[in-house]
Amino acid sequence: MTALADRPHIMDTEHFEEAARILARLEEGARLELIDGKVRSKPMPDGDHGRIIQWLLRICMQHRPELFLDPTQGLKAQAYRNGRARPDGSLAPADAFVGQGEWADPGPVLMVVEVTSHDSDTDKRDRVEKRSAYAETGIPIYLLIDRQACQVVVYSEPDGVCYENIHTVPYGKTIHLPDPVGITLETEPLKDWVN
Repeated sequence: MTALADRPHIMDTEHFEEAARILARLEEGARLELIDGKVRSKPMPDGDHGRIIQWLLRICMQHRPELFLDPTQGLKAQAYRNGRARPDGSLAPADAFVGQGEWADPGPVLMVVEVTSHDSDTDKRDRVEKRSAYAETGIPIYLLIDRQACQVVVYSEPDGVCYENIHTVPYGKTIHLPDPVGITLETEPLKDWVN
């Protein structure tokens, strides 16, 4: 017989949302996610992380002005266990999240963006769990800007389980974000924001 403390705790969506609201009131900047039924905290971004999002936001606005890269919107991500994720950016039509509240329907989202953080959970969170959650949700493109590996990874063609197409380039190379985004990124500036 195992002790109760040895069992993993799986939280349902309703309890998670209440816990996230309480924590947000108690601690400024606290951000929680529910991926695969497990609660995860998302670290606050540093200056380089924020600069990368600014860079990408500007590119998206220049090339696709009818869309907006929202750096704050939480998404209902993952059908299994009703996950909740906070991407570093969600590219969608400008009014896609109007009236949606803290956790929006991911249906109109064309691309999610994650920029790795310098914490021990980034590998599991950004490279594994969130990639799977976004693929299961059917978000067409997952853009991972990996500061530790100094590379950009574009995941596309979700099949409901995983992304079937993965394209990786080192910082400094050009990479194309396929349809429905249709933007080409010149990644040279990322070399300045790896810290």
